[in-house]
Amino acid sequence: QDELMESGGGSVQAGGSLTLSCVDSKFVYGDYCMAWFRQDSGKEREGVATINNVGAIEYQDSVKGRFTISRDNTKSTLYLQLNSLKPEDTAMYYCAAYLGKRTRCSGGRCSRYCGYDDYKTWGQGTQVTVSS
Repeated sequence: QDELMESGGGSVQAGGSLTLSCVDSKFVYGDYCMAWFRQDSGKEREGVATINNVGAIEYQDSVKGRFTISRDNTKSTLYLQLNSLKPEDTAMYYCAAYLGKRTRCSGGRCSRYCGYDDYKTWGQGTQVTVSS
C-alpha cells in the first residue's frame, strides 16, 4: 500500500473548483513538511504549496489567492483547495513529504523551512484538467 494517496482530481471548466486530498496511510508524516507539486506533460515538475509541522504555509506565486493548502493531522490528511481554476493549472498533482528538518531564521526567530527540494516520499498523483 502506498504511503501517500491522493484523490479529488477531475475535469472542470475554467473558474471552477476542486479539493484534493492526500492521506498518509501510515500516520507518520504529521511532524514533517508536506507539499503539493504538479507536472503537466512535457513540462518540469513544479512546487505549488508547502505547509510545515506547525501550519506555516508558502505558495508558488501563480497560485497565491486561488489555492489553499491545509492539513488535518488528526486525520493524517493533507488538502489542497483549488479555486478560480485556469487551463494552465492542468497537470497531475502530487503530494509529498520532506523528512528533513531544515530551518530558516529571521529576526532572531527560527522555524521549520520546507522548500521544494529533497522530497523523497510521493503519492501516485491525481489528474486535474481545466478546460476553457
